[in-house]
Amino acid sequence: MLPSDRPRPCRLVPFLVMAALLFATPPARAASDQPAATGSEMTDRSVAVLQGLDKITARVSTFEVAVGETARFGTLLITLRACREAPPIDPPEAAAFLEISEVKPDEAAAALFSGWMFASSPALSALEHPIYDVWVTGCHDKKS
Repeated sequence: MLPSDRPRPCRLVPFLVMAALLFATPPARAASDQPAATGSEMTDRSVAVLQGLDKITARVSTFEVAVGETARFGTLLITLRACREAPPIDPPEAAAFLEISEVKPDEAAAALFSGWMFASSPALSALEHPIYDVWVTGCHDKKS
């Protein structure tokens, strides 16, 4: 084997290794880049804005429910127990405590969901139903 026939090491390999290491680790954040801990709490609101999807017709409906009241969406009865919203200085967030049951003809109401739904993460705590989806989009106070 002649010296010219030997494979030469690739000069690009060290650069590729350095690039992989450089982009694999996230850059260190400065203290000023850290989100400020405001310690603020969510504010109670009197009305929740909800959206519902009928999967059969593909229609999305927007409706409002006041705290303590029940709204009907298809065969669902949706009762709002609480609605809270983050203050304007915090990242946008709205959460509603909902109780959802289904009423079919000639049957007793069946409880389907009871818990908090979050506007920013609808899949975190979602209603599981073959025909309907319901999610929170926001909260506000009653308009005078």
